Amino acid sequence: MITFSKYFESTIQQGKRILKVLQFGAKTANESMPFGIDSQPIKGMTAIYADTSNNSESVIIGYINTNQLSNAGEIRFYSVDENNVLKSFLWLKNDGTLELNGNTYTAVRFEPLQSGINAKDNLINIELGKIAAVLNSLAPGSYTVTPISTNITNAKSEDVKIK
Repeated sequence: MITFSKYFESTIQQGKRILKVLQFGAKTANESMPFGIDSQPIKGMTAIYADTSNNSESVIIGYINTNQLSNAGEIRFYSVDENNVLKSFLWLKNDGTLELNGNTYTAVRFEPLQSGINAKDNLINIELGKIAAVLNSLAPGSYTVTPISTNITNAKSEDVKIK
């Protein structure tokens, strides 16, 4: 039999999350999740509780989602606090974009940005050389070029890769 229940709390025992729910009284159940996803609901969520063919074994097979925003063909991973307030999300949109906690800014690729900055630094240094030549022709030794270089290596994320 499959019924609705209210999630109360959970514990992890031997690598498995054991859920405490209210379903015609207090009960415990294992949790069924897709492989590779480790999440925990907030207290009070409606869980789908099912008995199994094994005596005294039950399982939570899902939750009623009250925060749905995805369109056809999209998937969204999100977290909320104990008050069900959105805290972070990863949204794979059906137009090919990926939103990571928002869509105000765009991500940049480090290597092309570094190349562009290096090229700009080189052009500035060439112009500084020309300026120094003119100034030093008017007043010898009056201007020495200090080459410009921009270092953005600390901005590079080794763990997050983009196209």
